[in-house]
Amino acid sequence: MADPFILTAALPTDLGAWAEGLRRAHYPVEKNRLHAHVTLFHSFAPSLLDELQDFLPRIAAEFAAPEGVVSGVMDLGKGTAIALKAPQLLSLRAAVAEHFHGSLTAQDLYEPRPHITIQNKVTKEEARSLQASLGPVLAPWIAKGRFTFPALDLWQYRGGPWDKVKACSFRGHARF
Repeated sequence: MADPFILTAALPTDLGAWAEGLRRAHYPVEKNRLHAHVTLFHSFAPSLLDELQDFLPRIAAEFAAPEGVVSGVMDLGKGTAIALKAPQLLSLRAAVAEHFHGSLTAQDLYEPRPHITIQNKVTKEEARSLQASLGPVLAPWIAKGRFTFPALDLWQYRGGPWDKVKACSFRGHARF
């Protein structure tokens, strides 16, 4: 699909900056075109733009910022991610999936495992080495406990870095 839209959950400033530092240190430089993020949907058709721009602000206005916690390291095969537990975020994602039922790609039909990719497209050995060293690095974030995702971000993929289309800050009171 040409120029699809991607939906991510924005990270709080402190967690985002920390994860971004890990990406800069461990993601192959020539392939690191994005900032740290949590992908919720990989590919909405360009024909859905108007509906996305209408629906996402409404859901963000209705619901409070979903909570999450850093839960450990995730093995991506040829990469490494920070694993997150975020049941409220997954419930919110389910509501978006229900709204766009029939329009989702095969990849987006399945509930994701929330994570922040900090390394990808390396050898399995490089990934395992980083994973083995991350325990002490993650410990303060695991101990810190809950954080909140401040917004939903809509992006358009154009073959390289993503172009931000819209940020929808959570400001409601309802919880999933």
